Amino acid sequence: MSPAPPAPRRGAGLLATLLVATLVAPPATAGDDFEQAPIRYSATAADNTVSRLQERLDAGTETLAWKEGTGWLASVLAALEVPVSSQTLVFSKTSLQQARIGPRNPRALYFNDDVYVGYVRGGDVVELSVADPLLGTVFYTLDQAPSPAPRFARRTEDCLLCHGGSQTRGVPGHVIRSVYPAASGQPIFSAGSHRVDDATPLADRWGGWYVTGRHGGQRHLGNVTYAARPADAAAIDPAGQNVDDLGGRFGDSGYLAAASDLVALSVLAHQASAHNVLTRAGFDVRTALHREAALNRDLGQPASQRWPSTDTVLDASAAALVDCFLFRHEAPLTEGIEGTTGFAAEFAAHAPRDAAGRSLKDLDLSRRLLRHPCSHLVHSASFAALPPELHERFWARMDAVLAPGAPAEGFAHLSADDRRAIRGILAATVPGAPQAWRADAAPGAE
Repeated sequence: MSPAPPAPRRGAGLLATLLVATLVAPPATAGDDFEQAPIRYSATAADNTVSRLQERLDAGTETLAWKEGTGWLASVLAALEVPVSSQTLVFSKTSLQQARIGPRNPRALYFNDDVYVGYVRGGDVVELSVADPLLGTVFYTLDQAPSPAPRFARRTEDCLLCHGGSQTRGVPGHVIRSVYPAASGQPIFSAGSHRVDDATPLADRWGGWYVTGRHGGQRHLGNVTYAARPADAAAIDPAGQNVDDLGGRFGDSGYLAAASDLVALSVLAHQASAHNVLTRAGFDVRTALHREAALNRDLGQPASQRWPSTDTVLDASAAALVDCFLFRHEAPLTEGIEGTTGFAAEFAAHAPRDAAGRSLKDLDLSRRLLRHPCSHLVHSASFAALPPELHERFWARMDAVLAPGAPAEGFAHLSADDRRAIRGILAATVPGAPQAWRADAAPGAE
């Protein structure tokens, strides 16, 4: 077994991405690109949910409350409107405060549509990452010590070592990993790991995580440790499957809840990877437009001159967004799943709805994640901030894929009813959606 690495210094690194069970990654190479114009990641002031909370704290219009045991955690979640029901627990030693993390002291992760919060019982810091509309994922830490002036410190270089490379599409982002943990929580590196996103089958998810919820005869890798990688699914300890109660595994004192909800984990898997796709698309298009503008100036061309290279970037970025947002590669469920907290209801409750009462947060959970398979991140500030040239290509491609008739190539998972419902919801709830779709937003359209 590989020895655990030394404990990181106080405040170093940052939000394992996501938060997450992320393996140590090599330094980013393409990451230098986002430090150049027009992105200038580290040099550009952030403007996001966390930075605006700090502004309110500095102005004295909002305060945070310290609580013995969990420190700033509960107050931070309330201030950022992050539900406690979103709690998931990861016990593999794969993140910033790994020296304190293990099966007896898992790391708790909480999230809403654009903020992720990491907490370790007895840890030095609360870790945060947030989807910044222009900068992609921005990382912060908050010292876990009483203070009359708590401060979210932005982290850059130290976090980008793991959160700005190939695992995050070469942009500041998140990685969710499923590993094979030993009894200490240390990953068995020789056994490999799985990156968790929409395309990952349940059978390969959640190694190194606690999982509460029901999933029938389907298997996952959570809730157990391993002496070596199991030869096949039949070797997975059945004690880790269909767990409703984590009682006795780590003692829930010092946590806000004792659950690690399967539905919350499933939403997390989609959302974290979708934020990376959004960031990559935004960075690529903004960079292409910036270079095109310079080329036009240098060659004395009109500012409106469009170059084939820019068209290529626009088309590729729009296609990547559509594939992600419409769950093109989603691994299907073979049986239904259910969680053990109120997360599913809270998630669905906070969503724009059309006149027929439909939303993009309506969960399916019987054969796939969503009833209407289109990402709720189309409502996000990050999506709204994409360049207008990309919006135009995105909506044109969505129109082609969601058209009536036979499904487009690669989108056979969307029935005619699915496509009609998605058109109606988008037309009613997202500015910029094709006006021709409004007929599908009428009551009784589904």
